[in-house]
Amino acid sequence: MAARRLQVATSHLSARELGVAGAAAGDESFSGAVVVITGAGGNFGRAGAIYFKKRGASVVLMDVVPKPLQETEQELAAVPGPASLTVICDVTSDKSVNDAVTAAEKRFGKITHLWNNAGYQGAMKMTLEYPVNDFQRVQDINVTGGFRVLQAVARSMKKTGGGVIVNTASVAGLRGTPTMPAYVASKAATIALTMSVAKDLAPHNIRVNAISPALIGPGFMWDRQNQMHAETGSPYFANTQDAVAKAKLGGVPMKRLGSIDEVVKAVAFLLSDQSSYCTGTNLIVDGGLAMR
Repeated sequence: MAARRLQVATSHLSARELGVAGAAAGDESFSGAVVVITGAGGNFGRAGAIYFKKRGASVVLMDVVPKPLQETEQELAAVPGPASLTVICDVTSDKSVNDAVTAAEKRFGKITHLWNNAGYQGAMKMTLEYPVNDFQRVQDINVTGGFRVLQAVARSMKKTGGGVIVNTASVAGLRGTPTMPAYVASKAATIALTMSVAKDLAPHNIRVNAISPALIGPGFMWDRQNQMHAETGSPYFANTQDAVAKAKLGGVPMKRLGSIDEVVKAVAFLLSDQSSYCTGTNLIVDGGLAMR
């Protein structure tokens, strides 16, 4: 049960349903890379694993919840490309993270890329009602857990000449979201952490950037968040799921949801040599929402 409380709810979609674009013939832009993805049982992690394997990478799948992780493993096995590795990893445990990194090193000899993507949304309640124990759990997973993974992987990268890291943040960490104080605080911390560690790791040839998505869908997570917001009683949200969704989309200058594929492609840009002079930055993928 403890493991399940760490899980971010996902709809566990297939590669086709996720809308992951196929690699063009001969596209091996990550050929020889070893890409670690935490939160690999979720939709973002699964789509990223498929994307990078199609482009020549060996992928290391990490998650704390076995069933969705196994589903990702099965999806990935059907994709032609290099070998992959699946590891149960609890980001709140030093031993679990260190053992997972050691397993990746033992299998592939190095880690070249990390998508530091594991996370926990936490409760949706107004500040005066928010449970402090859940607030702490969100920080333990999203902030301390994210740093724990980053540190362990960066130590590995230093031994083999460098690498690239992308941390999953959120537009919520830039503009705030009512009824989500723990999540907002954790994502603001992730953005600040990215800027700090990028400076420390640059001398070791390790680049670190963040990605901040918002309003990604359609799908289970989009529907679930809108339903939860509708149930909070907050004056900032309507009291029905459909009305909440309509209001959110009305605030997006591009007037549409973003797709999982668009987030994965932005992560791929930050992990690739195309962003070779970018470190300490935060790439916003939100249709212009953060500008408002």
